[in-house]
Amino acid sequence: MMRALITGITGMVGSHLADYLLAHTDWEIYGMVRWRSPLDNIEHLVSRINNRDRVHLVYADLSEEASLRHAVKAAAPDYVFHLAAQSFPQTSFASPADTIDTNMQGTVRLLEALKDHAPGALIHVCSSSEVYGRVSADKLPIAEDCPFAPASPYAISKAGADLAAQHYAAAYGMRILVSRMFTHTGPRRGDVFVESSFSKQLAMIEAGQLAPVIRHGNLDSIRTITDVRDAVRAYYMLLTINPQPGQVYNIGGGVAFSVREILNQLIAISGVKCTLEVDAARMRPVDADLQVPNCSKFKAHTGWEPQITYQQTMQDLLNYWRERVRKHAHLAR
Repeated sequence: MMRALITGITGMVGSHLADYLLAHTDWEIYGMVRWRSPLDNIEHLVSRINNRDRVHLVYADLSEEASLRHAVKAAAPDYVFHLAAQSFPQTSFASPADTIDTNMQGTVRLLEALKDHAPGALIHVCSSSEVYGRVSADKLPIAEDCPFAPASPYAISKAGADLAAQHYAAAYGMRILVSRMFTHTGPRRGDVFVESSFSKQLAMIEAGQLAPVIRHGNLDSIRTITDVRDAVRAYYMLLTINPQPGQVYNIGGGVAFSVREILNQLIAISGVKCTLEVDAARMRPVDADLQVPNCSKFKAHTGWEPQITYQQTMQDLLNYWRERVRKHAHLAR
């Protein structure tokens, strides 16, 4: 029986990946969590966890090497999906050292544990499109050979993790593949991310918990949107369709939208009448504002294509927050 280790199983992506693997494989799934990790995103799996029905939790922290070695030994993985991270660029400006320690040094600690205790595992290290930073229009769409120009401590930390993964593949023969995923979202998306914040605010306005005012940051930034459920299918394909250790792949959507267009789409789905208000706290000191990928390398290798429409993703995200607001009468904006 194959065994998979998912670091960050309690996050949006990790929880959806667990769902996908349960539905499409017979693998045993080990999810790495910190003792203080909220379990909201995997509450639907608690019964399986309690009954040891293919889902198991192992406790570890990317800041503590001994705990990572213990988790890797317990999981004895054939496949590793390294998703755990401090994943919010805006927060990284306030906590740069913690972000770099978690994302860059934490990845090195994990790779050391895997090198020693799971040397044959196929390993996916999840990098980020943010490593490309501020890209000029003449370099669009962004290909894998685009130079790094990280525009936040988060992006710096991901660039370091990305390069470390490539180094461990080359230096030690580890079976590591790197993804640079562009914007991906859907149900369970944290409210610190722009489209999820908009959805949460709209759900609270609909419920009468907020005045009809949407607070926002930069509305002119350009993004492509991939549904998280398409993203985790891509991650599975990355490690199971003729995997090529040492390779790096862009993964993302094919249609570009401004943040303003995303907000207008969500307002149209909601139907509420509201005004917009700039919130200085939501503005980054520097913004990676042209995030449009060239995904031809990954698509040619795996045959992956997005299946869920942008409109469906936005509808499902808003519905997710409507349900959260219904369940929890008091939420902070």
